Amino acid sequence: MPFPNSSDLSPPSFILASIPGLEAAHFWMSILLCSMYILAVTGNCVVMLIVKMEPSLHAPMYFFLCMLAAIDLALSTSTVPRILSFYWFDAREISFGACLVQMFLIHTLSAIESTVLLAMAVDRYVAICHPLRHAAILTNTTTAKIGLVAMARGILFFLPLPLLLLPLPFCSSRMLSHSFCLHQDVMNLACANTTPSVVYGLTAILLVMGLDAVLICLSYVLILKAVLRLASWKERVKVFSTCVAHICVVLAFYVPLIGLSVVHRFGKDLAPLVHIIMGNVYILVPAVLNPIIYGVRTKQIQRRILSLIHIYDR
Repeated sequence: MPFPNSSDLSPPSFILASIPGLEAAHFWMSILLCSMYILAVTGNCVVMLIVKMEPSLHAPMYFFLCMLAAIDLALSTSTVPRILSFYWFDAREISFGACLVQMFLIHTLSAIESTVLLAMAVDRYVAICHPLRHAAILTNTTTAKIGLVAMARGILFFLPLPLLLLPLPFCSSRMLSHSFCLHQDVMNLACANTTPSVVYGLTAILLVMGLDAVLICLSYVLILKAVLRLASWKERVKVFSTCVAHICVVLAFYVPLIGLSVVHRFGKDLAPLVHIIMGNVYILVPAVLNPIIYGVRTKQIQRRILSLIHIYDR
């Protein structure tokens, strides 16, 4: 298929990135990715099933956890099967339309996950700082509305990203930096002025992920102040330990996100392997770690998992 010239409004396809010199290792890399994907799907499905089955977990924090699990399932499923088809069947080309859809899903789902993480931080703040009002403030109805707001917020902020790329002409180079489509990666292949796309993309990231990160930090500053007012260290540790799982989940989301942003901004001269690894970490690591973190930190989830294993063994 010939490369499109710069007069084309959109290229027929993009080429997903491979690691030069390591094409022979694609099979083993695919096994690792497939294993992580199976683990992510299994873990998040188990978490949602246990929350549904366990009445003691019918609380806002665990409803938010179910939302997080559903988002991680959607995010990993929108990317990993396509990556595996590349590794297993050498299907390196992805059409322009499919690339824009995948890009929209990745950025939108990431924005929704960021909003849910903020809601979980607010839940911890209310539970620790205003425990008597927690049930009245965070009702099931309020929790459902927060989920809808998170979805609407992600869609409204990130729907313009693919729309801004639609009218752009693209150069003969169609090679992406990752095994999936990201806005900045696709935008860099355009042969036109991308300033509106750059400005809007940066603004959306700052107003969603950036603002959420600041508000999450503010929530924990207020939580720390409340915890330090408690009389004994034992009581302080006991209260703050209820936040440990959420802090770990926040780090599992934001550290890969920041790492990927840094690689895009300053890593133009880095080896392709770095870009591919950081992209896969961003997509899969939170989806794999989140159910493990809450499985380890939540006794009700542990008990349900053990009871399910016992029933299966019988």
